[in-house]
Amino acid sequence: MNHYNRGAASGQSVVEPVITFDNVGKRYGSLQVLSSLSLQVRRGEVYGFLGRNGAGKSTAIKMIMGITSLSSGSIEIFGQSVNSNVVKTRQRIGYVAQEQHFYQWMSPKQLGKFVRGLYPRWSQSVYQQLTDLFELPFTRKIGHFSGGMKAKLALCMAVATSPECLILDEPTAGMDPVARREFLDLVSKEARRADTTVFFSTHLIDDIEAIADRIGIIESGKTVYEGGLNALSNHIATYSIDESLYQRGMVPGSFMHSGVWLLQEGSRRGRFYQVFEFPNGAPPSPQLDVGWKEDPMTLEDVFVAVVATAS
Repeated sequence: MNHYNRGAASGQSVVEPVITFDNVGKRYGSLQVLSSLSLQVRRGEVYGFLGRNGAGKSTAIKMIMGITSLSSGSIEIFGQSVNSNVVKTRQRIGYVAQEQHFYQWMSPKQLGKFVRGLYPRWSQSVYQQLTDLFELPFTRKIGHFSGGMKAKLALCMAVATSPECLILDEPTAGMDPVARREFLDLVSKEARRADTTVFFSTHLIDDIEAIADRIGIIESGKTVYEGGLNALSNHIATYSIDESLYQRGMVPGSFMHSGVWLLQEGSRRGRFYQVFEFPNGAPPSPQLDVGWKEDPMTLEDVFVAVVATAS
């Protein structure tokens, strides 16, 4: 199902895109991983790239980084084809991969010396400040670091390159809550301070809700929503009734004339619920049949409703 309004609200100024996917497809033999994936990341925004595990998020990021080729469609980075001058494009991007691969015998100090020659805008002072902020031992071998420490080190390196675009692929997976909060605070601070564009891929909804300006939701290799968080939340609402009062086929009758779609129905916590989409705007305030009430929805509730009906 792809009924959602996409793009910026009317009247909003147009901002230069940093990343553009146009009907991108990727196939491995008979396996179709991406299918007509389209999205646009604007300069200076934090863009949350949401999807279930296996939805195609990491494949899309590998295409941006030139690690994986396209089967169809096109990708532009900084206004140029992803295949144009890959080395110079990579120098403008800070990248934190889902899994960190470092030379285990190196220390953060040695690593900084090793990579800084590859990036013309490398800042040793920023690198040192960030490793201190994250309390990473500067002279300890990386082979003794935990997964969370390696993710923090990868972010320190990415930010120290003074990137125009910071790409994060599931960076907080496996972190404890304190480490996640420190990581997200730094990402948000860096984006606001340096006007850096952030493309943040994750399935952890709380991460995106905390820092994103806009989101794109991918399911089964295609975009099913792109836009603001509030706009998405305002298009979906949940109504529930005590199961003891529920009779099969009973729906809020006034909805039948409001141009809405039933996304899903189910049962939880002693209540029967139905989730509706309102493609033409925010949910109305109907006179509900006896026993029905509107329930609050978190972004995670909305996300689950969208992806459950998109495949």
